[in-house]
Amino acid sequence: MNNGKRYNSDFKEMIVDLCNSGSKNITEIEREYGVTRSTIYRWIKETTVIEIDENSSITTKDAKQMNKEIARLKEEIEILKKALTIFAKK
Repeated sequence: MNNGKRYNSDFKEMIVDLCNSGSKNITEIEREYGVTRSTIYRWIKETTVIEIDENSSITTKDAKQMNKEIARLKEEIEILKKALTIFAKK
C-alpha cells in the first residue's frame, strides 16, 4: 500500500546499509523506520552493483534506465528511417 511518503536518497542509502551490514534484520528496520518490507527490498535491488569489467560497474537501477533510453533511441531511429524513406520518394 502506497501511503504517499517520499524518502530522500540519504535515507534510502542508510536503510540499505543497515540491511547489508546485518546489524538489524528487515523486520526491525521495517518497524523502527516505518518503511515497508517490499520498499526495502526494492531499494536493495536498485542499489545492487553489477560489475561490467574490472574498472567499471553500474547499479540495477542504472541498467534499467539505460535499457529505457536504448528503447527510446531505437524508436527514434525507426521514425527517422521512415521519414527518410518518405522524403527520398519526393
